[in-house]
This record gives sequence, C-alpha cells and structure tokens, in this order.
Amino acid sequence: MAPRWQRRVPLLGLLRAYPRDLLRGDVAAGLTTAVMLIPQAMAYASLAGVPPITGLYASLVPVVVYGLLGTSGALAFGPVAIIALLTASTVGPLSGGDPTTYVALASALALLVGVIQLLLGFLRLGVVVDLLSHSVVSGFTSAAALVIAASQLPELTGIDTGNGQTFIAEIGALVGARDGLHLTTLLVGGTAVAGLAALKRLRTRVPGPLVVVGLLTAAAYVLDLPAAGVSILGQVPAGLPAPQLPAVGPAQLQQLVVPALIIALLAYMEGISVAKAIAARTHERVDASQELIASGAANLAAGVFQAFPVAGGFSRTAVNHEAGARTPVAGLVTAATVTVALLLFTPLFTYLPDAVLAAIVIVAVFGLVDLRTARRTWRVDRWDFSMLAVTFTATLTLGVEIGLAVGIVTSLLLLVARTARPHIVEIGHVPGTGIYRNVHRYPTETDPGILLVRIDAALLFATAPTVVRRVEALTATRDERLRAVVLDASAISDVDSDGLHTLDELERTLSVRSVGLHLATVRGPVRDLLRSAGHWQRWQAEGRIHETVEEALVALRAQT
Repeated sequence: MAPRWQRRVPLLGLLRAYPRDLLRGDVAAGLTTAVMLIPQAMAYASLAGVPPITGLYASLVPVVVYGLLGTSGALAFGPVAIIALLTASTVGPLSGGDPTTYVALASALALLVGVIQLLLGFLRLGVVVDLLSHSVVSGFTSAAALVIAASQLPELTGIDTGNGQTFIAEIGALVGARDGLHLTTLLVGGTAVAGLAALKRLRTRVPGPLVVVGLLTAAAYVLDLPAAGVSILGQVPAGLPAPQLPAVGPAQLQQLVVPALIIALLAYMEGISVAKAIAARTHERVDASQELIASGAANLAAGVFQAFPVAGGFSRTAVNHEAGARTPVAGLVTAATVTVALLLFTPLFTYLPDAVLAAIVIVAVFGLVDLRTARRTWRVDRWDFSMLAVTFTATLTLGVEIGLAVGIVTSLLLLVARTARPHIVEIGHVPGTGIYRNVHRYPTETDPGILLVRIDAALLFATAPTVVRRVEALTATRDERLRAVVLDASAISDVDSDGLHTLDELERTLSVRSVGLHLATVRGPVRDLLRSAGHWQRWQAEGRIHETVEEALVALRAQT
C-alpha cells in the first residue's frame, strides 16, 4: 500500500517515478488546453458576473492544487459554464449592485464550496452526490445551457435587456427591446459564433476559441470598432493574484451556505463523471473520495486567490485527453502557460469584443443540451423522464437554483411513490422445471389450496400498506379451499418495525379464514430481524418457515 502522504498528494508519488515517455504528451496537452482555457476562462468569468481577469485567476492556483491532489490524469480543472451561472444567480441578488462586494461574495462562495467538498471527502461521503439523479442532472443541465445562452444574447446583439433572471424573462425582455439591436455588434458576434462552430465541426487541432479571439480582436483594433459602438473588454490588469480572504460578514456567509452545497455537489458530479469516463478508456484508477478532497482544496485556493468556484470541465477534459494528457503534469503545464499570459499578454486582450466572449459561451454550452438522454429515458422509464421534464421546465421558468431544487424534491417524492408501490405477484410452478413465475404472464401450475406470492421489495413503512392490500386482494380471488399463503421472500432485502407489523396483520387477517401464513427463501438480514423480534422462533416451531418455495409446497401437501 502506498504511504499516506502519497495517497493524499498523488503527484509527488508520480514524480518519483515519472515515465519520461509521457512527458511529451503531457506538455502538448497542457499547452493545447491552456490555449483553449484562456479565452474560455474570461468568457465564463463574464458569465459569473465578475471581471474577466478573475477567470484567469481561477485557471492558475486552483489548477495547480488539483494537479497536486487529483487522481485523474486527464481532468482539466478551472471555470465551467454551469458553475459560473450558479455563481451569478447566487451572488447577484446579494451584492446590491456593488462590484467589490460581488467579487468578495463570489470568492466567499468558492471558499464554502471548498470546505463542503473537503468535509465530504475526508468523511468519505461522496455517496451524497447520489441525491442528484442522472435524470435530474440531465434536465437541469439542458435547461441551464439554454438559460446561459439566453443570458449572453444581450452581449451578442447589443440589446440592453435589464438582466432577466430566467430564460422566459430574458427572451421576453430581448423581444421587447429589439429596437435597441446594434447591427455592428451583432455582426461581430455572429461572425464569432460561425467561426467557432465551423472550427469545431472541422475537428482540427487548431484551437478555435483562440483563433477567433485573435482575429476579431485584431479586427476591432484595426477597424476601431469601439468608435462604432462595439463594447470591448478594455484594460486587463497584468500580474498574478495575491492571496487574501474575502471581506464578507457572517450574515452574508449564512446566505451562501445552501447555494454552496448545491454547487459543491454539482461541481463534484461534473468532474467525477468525466474523470471516470476517461479512466474507463485508459484503465487508470480514480479515487472518488480523493477527488472530493482535490476539488475542495482547489476551490479553497480559488476563494483565497480572488476567483470563483471551479470544477472539472467536460469539453476541456476531452481536449486534454485527446491531446495526450496522461498525468496531472499536463495541468501544471496549463497553469504555467496561464501564468505567462497573466504576466506578459494581458494588454493583447484590451480590444477583445464582449460579443466574442458571449459567442464562446454560447457555442460551448450548446453541447450540454442532452437530447439523447431525454429520448432514451422516454423509451425506457417514464418515471425518470417525468423527473427530467419537471426539472427542465422548472429551470427554464423559475430560474436555475429553484429549478434544481424542484428537480431534487421531485426525484425524492417519486422515489417514495415508487417505493410505496412494490411489485407483488402471484407465482406458480412452470411445468417441467423447478422455476416459479408470474401466473399471469407464463404457463404455470397452481394449487387451489395454496397461494404463492412473491414480494419484490423491502418490507418498510412505505411499502407495508400496499403489501397488506395486495395480498388480501389476491386471497379474495380464491375460494374456501385456500388453506395457506406462502410468501416468497427471496427479493425482500430488509424489514423494519412497520414490516414486522405487516406480517402480524397479515397473519391475523388470514387466520380469520383459517389460512396459514408461511415464509420461504428468507434472506440472512431479514432472518436476523425476524429472530430479534421473536417471529422466527415461533414460526419455525409451527413449521411455517421453509428454505425454498418447493419445500413449502411439499410440506403443505404432506400436511393435507
């Protein structure tokens, strides 16, 4: 087993025996990802509502921290669209329109996200992320992509919409203010979207965002587009960020806790899902708990170095892997490249049109609209599709935070509803075999004096009433010859006090008709609970416990 320090800081263990044949691929991938990250980071910072330079800060120290602590060789850390949108929706209403307060709250939010992720990681509670079902995340992500795209339309068109909080509000405001359309800004933005889409479709190694940024920034300078009314980035401060704690009060921190929890779970889910997808191809091992720790530490660094919450991104990770990244060294190369850009190249971004940054965001997020999952879920499971549809609709109409909350609550309610409707069937013997199956779907043999019932669920408080009603309904279909009900318990994995009460109630109800209740194929954990409650000993003494359904039938027929 690796030493404890090596498990906590995997990169140090890797560097002790770093395979030199991987260096070229890691360096190439790090440079390629940095070239893609620099314009994306500034665009996502604008989406988060903070100065564009903050996006570069979020691409520096947090990336180094993840490189030290992360276990994925290809995961590209930094600003991502969904987290940036959640940052804006969280911080915007609390900042009171003050830019300094806004930046401080965004940094404080990153600190809280980091603390939550670290606690979950050290306590090995990554399972908490399972509260976000795949259907809910898919519906939320697809709707959030449309919300993000809509939020960038004012920058793309030059129309001032007053910053609508929902997709419907933003589109409505855009239509209402259409007379303010700035044609030159629209031309610049449309050109950027077309160029990015074309370069993405060509699947070349050319970094599309950097090419578009370079060409249109040069065009803005040569043609003096600011004089024509095109909004540009302006002076971008050079230099590296200094560590400092955000100046926020306890009351403000308290308002950030719940959004921070949501962002912490979503950020981790986005990173771990893409990391595991890449690991399945490369056969590397990704430690889920260590990934939580690495993500938490990276977000702490983001909060301390004047940035906003970060995560592992889908598109950049794919580019990073395809470019040759196999170890976290690629991330260190990316951070080094961002450092050089911060020190030397920020003046080159002065004439970068805001419409180009909006175009980068729009083209990037359209890949998040997950129609494939929606279609597959519709075919496979209508319950899951209903969760997806409710989350999607709520996010579009009510806003991202409320939409996600509605999705989580809906998924929990549907889980309870599905749990409360256990699958209970009458079974019979398939002729010529030792198999017992649903009598309504397969040719089976049944005994008029014995009712065989299989319960495919745990006997818990949510399922108990349904079990009683269903078994009573099945016994009502039998005549006076019925003398025994055998419960096939092979699929009952757990029993609580309500479940035990259910068995008692069934026993009493059936005894009124002189019908005995028998159990067959009882699993170990259920057997232990029945024994603790005293049921097992009594029923075994009365001959009502059987190893298999076949043994129950043999014993009952022998009694007759």
